[in-house]
Amino acid sequence: MELQVPIDDILARDLRLIVPNLHRRYSGVTATNRMVAPKLARMYRAAWLGPHAPDGIARMGFVDLLKLWRRREPLIWHARRNDEMIAGALLRALGWPLRLVFTSAAQRHHKRLTRWLIRQMDAVIATSELSASFLKREATVVMHGVDTARYAPPPDRAAAFADSNLPGRYAIGCFGRVRAQKGTDVLVEAMCRLLPRYPDFTAVIVGAVVPEQQGFANSLKRQIEAAGLQSRIVITGELEIEEVQRWYQRLTIYAFTSRNEGFGLTLIEAMAAGAALVAARAGAAEFVVEDGVTGVLIPPGDADALVAGLEPLMRDPAAASAMGERARARVVEKFSLEAEANAIAAVYRKLG
Repeated sequence: MELQVPIDDILARDLRLIVPNLHRRYSGVTATNRMVAPKLARMYRAAWLGPHAPDGIARMGFVDLLKLWRRREPLIWHARRNDEMIAGALLRALGWPLRLVFTSAAQRHHKRLTRWLIRQMDAVIATSELSASFLKREATVVMHGVDTARYAPPPDRAAAFADSNLPGRYAIGCFGRVRAQKGTDVLVEAMCRLLPRYPDFTAVIVGAVVPEQQGFANSLKRQIEAAGLQSRIVITGELEIEEVQRWYQRLTIYAFTSRNEGFGLTLIEAMAAGAALVAARAGAAEFVVEDGVTGVLIPPGDADALVAGLEPLMRDPAAASAMGERARARVVEKFSLEAEANAIAAVYRKLG
């Protein structure tokens, strides 16, 4: 259980931004929120409400929130999920002086409740033009950013891979929960076909197996065992964020295999770490990846296409390294956390 550190009286008096995170389970939404919140806290007096608070921003508990009832100065409440929108709308109706902001990454038609909640917001941010097209109201597009200092290429990628104690010389990675939506089965099928031909490569799946997906994960493990690749297709389970960052630095190629995504933060994390990318056209992939330059775009859910995208890079690791360098440069130029935070702050300023 995380210790809630109450905000002090001075911060409470000057507070301008509340970043709610009302989910116990760590998710991609939480990860994106954790990265940008400390940057926003440098521009606004801000506090994080809920679990998984990052360093660099004050924490507040629900008792602290109660003390802000009927305060005169407005507060920005920046929600990223339905329950956070519901909480913000309810608190405002009960007397909290909130300006409600919602960030939407969904690339689908919203249900009736979500549409109603979105209409209650004072401002809406979409993480891509495609996400914005489903909102049916004015929205500002702000694409996610990544900490390019924390997610960075290693001084020596070969040495970083050697630290993993895995066989071979190069790694292909796919990060995220083990489930069909993430396309883990597509990666496993492609690896069962490719790894026997490329003995210098090992595949690494970094992500948790949640109980409801245990049957799916077990079927993948049986497929791996049948191919005799237990030592070369590794499922790590859930790891601390610092260890995930080290795994990015061990990769030569990153396979983004999701069938659908809101954004797909692992895209820019892997690119920032200098990995070549083979990416399904899901989430923000088409907006982030320059096909044939900083990565290769393929249809989602297509193992044949994944094999075709990966094999030239496995055949020529030097070409993969060069693609990874171009990918890193693109993220530094276009997808920094500073750019994301500045664009969000511009939305806040319009609220007064």
